[in-house]
Amino acid sequence: MEIGVINGPNLDRLGKREPEVYGTQTLSDLEKKIAAHAKKSGAKTRFFQSNHEGKIIDTIAKWADDGVKFLVINPGGHTHVSVALRDSISGSGLTAVEVHISNIYKREEFRHKSVTASACVGVITGLGFDGYLLAIDYLVANGKAKSVKPKKKK
Repeated sequence: MEIGVINGPNLDRLGKREPEVYGTQTLSDLEKKIAAHAKKSGAKTRFFQSNHEGKIIDTIAKWADDGVKFLVINPGGHTHVSVALRDSISGSGLTAVEVHISNIYKREEFRHKSVTASACVGVITGLGFDGYLLAIDYLVANGKAKSVKPKKKK
């Protein structure tokens, strides 16, 4: 089982950007933690981060074409505004879990709406880096049953 992990805008600034909200660990620390956790479950991981919506959309399409079936995504600020990203997730066939390090419902009101959530099987918010690990656990435990399977031709 291979799980793609995408982090959107400003998440490359983890450890520097608003440490009171996001903590002091870096994106590299997060990726190492996720990879080690996934490996214990027998899963492999791919990582991608970009501050650019189109690059994220291109990566989702490439991974889907490469046979990746599962996605953990923190869309960052695109969460609240990107119909194109939502459509990319929805149309990819990937089983996706949306993750947010901070609790978006305890922040500014504009952050309370996720455009991308409806394309995902679930959303984990406010649990820090552990949210990613919970998403991995869910996909490992339920992935085979929840994955999109091609319909058989009659």
